[in-house]
Amino acid sequence: MKIVVGGQIEKELLATTLRNALAAAQIEAEVNVLNDIEAAMAIQTGQAEYYFGACNTGGGGALAMAIAIIGANRCATLGMPGKILSDAEIAQAVADGKVAFGFTAQDIERIVPVVVKLL
Repeated sequence: MKIVVGGQIEKELLATTLRNALAAAQIEAEVNVLNDIEAAMAIQTGQAEYYFGACNTGGGGALAMAIAIIGANRCATLGMPGKILSDAEIAQAVADGKVAFGFTAQDIERIVPVVVKLL
């Protein structure tokens, strides 16, 4: 499995948290940090299966390029200031075929392990 990290902030923290969550779940995956356009294009061209991004709002800078390139129907904002989706709502997003996930940087350590367990 290949995962790309885009978004506007905390890319290295997000990548490290992803790698740790994947290792804990015993999931073998490659995690690459890219700029937003490269990350979204990797999903579009099939070079990666999942996109994770963080910003201050959870949807703007985290997912703007992913929405533009792969479409809003494949993207999900999982956390925004003052609101994080429940585990059931996150599971539903994954079940619905969402492959690009955005959230606020302060929610990285809460959201990433939940999503990783669903992959």
